Amino acid sequence: MSNPIVQISNFNLKYGNKTVLRDLEWTIQEGENWLLTGFSGSGKTALLKAIAGIEKSTDEIVVNFDRQSNARPVCQYIAQWYQFKNVEGVANFYYQQRYNAQQVQDTLTVNAELAHYAEENNLNLAKSEPILEALGFAPLKNAQLIELSSGEHKKLQLVKALWLKPQLLLLDQPYTGLDIQSRQNLNNLLDRLTTEGVQIILISNETEIPACINRYGEIIDGQLEEHFTFCTRNEIVIEDRPIPEFLHEAPPSSSETLIKMVDVNINYGEKQVLKNVNWEIKAGEKWLLQGHNGSGKSTLLSLVNGDHPQAYANEIYLFGNKRGSGESIWDIKEHIGLISPELHWYFDFNATVWQSIASGFFDSIGLYKEIGWHKRTQVDELIEYFGLTENKNDLLAQLPLGKQRLVLLARTVIKNPELLVLDEPCQGLDAHQTLQFNTLIDGLCTTNRTLIYVSHSDDQLPKNLTHQLLLSKGEVIHNHIYKKKEELESV
Repeated sequence: MSNPIVQISNFNLKYGNKTVLRDLEWTIQEGENWLLTGFSGSGKTALLKAIAGIEKSTDEIVVNFDRQSNARPVCQYIAQWYQFKNVEGVANFYYQQRYNAQQVQDTLTVNAELAHYAEENNLNLAKSEPILEALGFAPLKNAQLIELSSGEHKKLQLVKALWLKPQLLLLDQPYTGLDIQSRQNLNNLLDRLTTEGVQIILISNETEIPACINRYGEIIDGQLEEHFTFCTRNEIVIEDRPIPEFLHEAPPSSSETLIKMVDVNINYGEKQVLKNVNWEIKAGEKWLLQGHNGSGKSTLLSLVNGDHPQAYANEIYLFGNKRGSGESIWDIKEHIGLISPELHWYFDFNATVWQSIASGFFDSIGLYKEIGWHKRTQVDELIEYFGLTENKNDLLAQLPLGKQRLVLLARTVIKNPELLVLDEPCQGLDAHQTLQFNTLIDGLCTTNRTLIYVSHSDDQLPKNLTHQLLLSKGEVIHNHIYKKKEELESV
């Protein structure tokens, strides 16, 4: 019998004083493709990084490659986020830079990035084309990296991994930010790849997984427990925590119509991102915003948030005022609680949990002002509600991504805004955390609070949505009263 491709014996890992993985044993034989699950913070990402030699170099983990295989004898870890750099090799980007036409030339194009990757890894550039086509990424080859949406960045990250064809491919939440069709296409690509000598370990919260997965493991209390079938936690029970008192009533609406856009067009050079968009949001409405990767959702939200400079060239009304009538970007943000993948990327990871949540009072990336006793009490109440009490003084960088996202979600609601803009808010959350957060949103939105909610997953939505806007290639193709999937199937 051949050696297992991965052999882990008595592996231990600590974060600070906390033991995350304890005496863990795991053997991965040739031909096995694993799905790895576990609650957020259970150690899944740390384990994959350790196997790849990123997190910790140890004799307790042995990886054996087959030198006769057609796949490359390497172990490739694909992180949840794609970390790109500018032309000078650094990654010091800021949140609004993507929408600034004078700044986008600071990064490489997709084509240049792929050419550089091919040279680094001795790859044939032509062989990336089928993967680009399969993931619907080929039309973006001339785009600047900073112009890409979070879903498009994920696709570029996956293109590189599939193109490299490593013997051991470690995928950490690869579906994050991908639309439904792209997820299906990715699964097909992974199935094909495993017939060519590649083995995969997949961390995912999704129920739709590639057919090649034939082993299932869950990290529980620091150890790996194998399941012999794919099991999902169908009944998730969350603790009945009362919503903090200060969030029970939304502030009075500043206008009967909070958002109004009339024939809005956004262009980057010759590329038109939004085309003749008309959208009106009245106070108290709860909107679901959807569309494929690159459809224009993030750009549309940047107009709502006041972040996009081209707002001044369009007829846009925010909170009762025409854009450009004298209000500042901070006047606009006072009304809004925002979470987005981009905000998470560019946040100050050297801030503590407490500071990060408190910064939501000022819409700042980090806390630079002292706050009074009343607001401090509100921060503490939200920390307790989200189950973050033991992490209160931890740096954001010290937390797993799921808990980081909970911190930023708490930051989103801390000032009790009249409009919540939640762009893929449940990315990185496990099923329990997702249910807890959407339960909070349902509780907050029983008042006259207004909501814009973006999600590719129909099974990760709050219950109180009232309207739906669907974008395709920058155009509105659907704008009406929201109907749940089961309601549509019964018609």
